This record gives sequence, C-alpha cells and structure tokens, in this order.
Amino acid sequence: MRAVLLLEDGTLFEGDGFGAKTTAIGEVVFNTGMTGYQEILTDPSYKGQIVTMTYPHIGNYGINAEDMESLKPHVEGYVVRELCRAPSNYRSTGSLNDYLKEHNIPGIEQIDTRMLTRHIRSKGSMMGVLCAEDRKLEDLKVELAAHPQIEGRDLVQYVTVEEQQVWEVSTPQNWYYENLTDEAQSTHHVVAYDFGIKHNILRLLTSFGMKVTVVTASTPAERVMEMQPDGVFLSNGPGDPTAVDYAVRNVKELIGKVPIFGICLGHQILGLAIGAKTYKLKFGHHGCNHPVKRLETGEIEITSQNHNFAVDPDSLKGTGMEITHVNLNDKTIEGVRHKELPIFSVQCHPEASPGPHDSLYLFRTFKKMMQNA
Repeated sequence: MRAVLLLEDGTLFEGDGFGAKTTAIGEVVFNTGMTGYQEILTDPSYKGQIVTMTYPHIGNYGINAEDMESLKPHVEGYVVRELCRAPSNYRSTGSLNDYLKEHNIPGIEQIDTRMLTRHIRSKGSMMGVLCAEDRKLEDLKVELAAHPQIEGRDLVQYVTVEEQQVWEVSTPQNWYYENLTDEAQSTHHVVAYDFGIKHNILRLLTSFGMKVTVVTASTPAERVMEMQPDGVFLSNGPGDPTAVDYAVRNVKELIGKVPIFGICLGHQILGLAIGAKTYKLKFGHHGCNHPVKRLETGEIEITSQNHNFAVDPDSLKGTGMEITHVNLNDKTIEGVRHKELPIFSVQCHPEASPGPHDSLYLFRTFKKMMQNA
C-alpha cells in the first residue's frame, strides 16, 4: 500500500502505508524518543498532530495493555522510517500495525524521517496530510488548505473525561525505582483537572498518598471548592492554551484558595490565569531526553516533554511568579512558582513513562505544599 505525506508548504514524501487505509490531517511534529511509541500514541497531548519518530526502527516490542497512557491513541497519523511487523517481546499482545488499523489511524514508513525532521526544524512545525489510500494529490491539497491550524483551536474538549470520576486503579510498588510505601501513609484529596491527563500522572499522585478526583476541563471553580480539596492539579493536554479560556477563568478563581500544581498545558493555563502570556514555539519540544536546569540547586534533569507552546518570560513581571527551571536547549521556561502563594508548575511531564525519573520529586513537593497549607 503506497502512502504520501504532503506538507502545507508543498513538500511531498512518498512511502509505504501501514495501519488504517485512510487519510488524516494534523500538525506535523517530531519526537526524539528512542522508546515509548505506545505511550506517545496514547498521550492525549498529541491530539491534532501527526507524529514523526526520529528513531529509525519502531514497533519492535509490539503493543501491550499495561503501557497505555489513556484508553485509546490520540495521534492523527504516524510517521516512521522502518516499521517492525513481527514484534518480539514477552509482554507483547499484538503489533503496532494492527493497533493503528484497529483505531483507524494511518501510518507511513520508508521515508527519509531525518530529512523531514530537519525540514521541520528549519521551517517550523506545519500542517500536513497523511494519505494511506488511493486519492488524487490535488484533492489532498485542497483538503489540507481548508483545514484549521492548531493556533486558536480548543482541542481539550476532544480528550477530557465526559464526567467526574475517582481514580481507583491501584499501582504496583515495583512500577517505580523508589519505594513509595512511606509516602502513601497520609492521604490528601486532590482534584485533578483533566485537560488530557495521562494515566501515569494519576498513578503517581495516588502512589504519593493522594486521593484523586478527576473532573472535566470545564468544571467550574465553585464546584471544585465544594469538594473541599487539599490541592488542585492541572494536567497536560493538547493545543493552544489561549483557546481553553474557560479553564483559565476557573483557575484564576482558584488562585489563593488552594495549593495548585500544573504540568505542561496546565503550566501554560496557570501562567495565563496569573496574568502572563504564552506563545507558540517554532517546532516544540517532543521527546524523553530534554535537559532542564533546576535553578535552585543547579542540577540538570533529563525530562520528558510534549508541547508546542510556552510561557513568555517577560510577561511574568508583576505576577508574583519566579522562574525555577530553564530548558538548556533553547532557554525557554520549564518551571515557575509563586513567591508567596502555594502555587507552582512545570513544562515537562515529570511522571515520564517512559523516560527518566529525575523530576519525580515534584509530586513530593506538591504533597508537602498541601501539608504546610
């Protein structure tokens, strides 16, 4: 099955199709992770995007039910250099090809992914159409031109939970490198806004002794306070934070009333709520190997990242927030905290599954913040 990937600037890649025989449109980005393709596919933060893997061989350990970060994949399309069609791993229950086919997601392989990555790095992330079926190129161009950009789109509405729920899935102690038995002795009630939350975030919150109630992205601040939470968590999620204006308004009402911890999109939403501004990065940060400097100690953390927007450092003036972490690749903000209120957030995914565990201390910081409050 032949397939094509057409970018909005006219650049065309031709290769072999896999997964579903269909057409998908999305913002084309690249991910630098060597492993973790299943977690990437099921990360809701990728809603609206076609993901390119820079590592050349993908699918070799198959698919299994334990490594899902949500109930289904959220990428619009998938681009790899070479697909493994016969995986070998004792945990594998199926192939990547069959998994994408089951969820109606098209893929393309046997293209020069290094050339594609360099093109995106040079020109910036752009919209593209991935077609793994027999269609005319001119029709694809028309369809791509009519499709809306990522900027200004509320993609959170497509990935948030439909109704409030309590996370009650137990987490085996051997899931993590450190023993969290002592951490789980005391219980704090945390209300987690689901902007596209990953399962491993919920696993970690509960592992650190927190009872977690997950609420929809549009849950009013008044309703959250009625639950009498010890803290509020703002999750990761897809797209432009300025488009999720209802979330910004709710978080603004919660500031000063309860400890708040935000990550990724939650970090950006908190920034907007506190009075800062956000902007779109040229090609974003996507991978599990991004170096971040913790300014308080000078330590370097290797982090998992997935975002296309960032908080403007100049806009933090007068907000009461100070920068705590900086990305060493491009000096963008990776973390902030309020000088007086129990509020902090980070741009990375500290739960990092798969990936490094350098930032797990942030969950402990949140717990101590609730204890002190």
